[in-house]
Amino acid sequence: MMRYGIVLILAIVWLAVSASYTIPNLVLGLIVGALVTFLVREQSGEAPKVRPLAVALLVILFVKELLLSAWKVAKLVLSPRMNLQPGIFSYPLKVSTDFEITLLANLITLTPGTLSVDVSDDRRTLFVHAINCSDIEAARRDIETGFERKILEAFR
Repeated sequence: MMRYGIVLILAIVWLAVSASYTIPNLVLGLIVGALVTFLVREQSGEAPKVRPLAVALLVILFVKELLLSAWKVAKLVLSPRMNLQPGIFSYPLKVSTDFEITLLANLITLTPGTLSVDVSDDRRTLFVHAINCSDIEAARRDIETGFERKILEAFR
């Protein structure tokens, strides 16, 4: 039963990322989601607990952050003076399972202006590239109170 929920979540994420809300695209998302869950079935081990309402709130947060980040990046790129301080910063992880770390890294990467670069060998630190690192503490706080908190609420 859990696998079907994950397939549905992957299909919804597929619809959001592709920005094509058609029946054929939903079917494609379901097929790809089923294929992904089939391919990683042995590596997944114990399935995470899933709280559907918390997952829905995570999806809503992602869409909100996606739109806000796209707007901020567009403003930065179109401004006559791009006062950017790109860089890489470390983020101490509270999430611990492979699933949670991968989900957090992907949500960060899918948000315009940020890119997950690497995870430390001990899986306690995520390295993130940001288009503007003028306030690293604010960026860390945004990840902690945003995506990471919602992931912990949804899957623990």
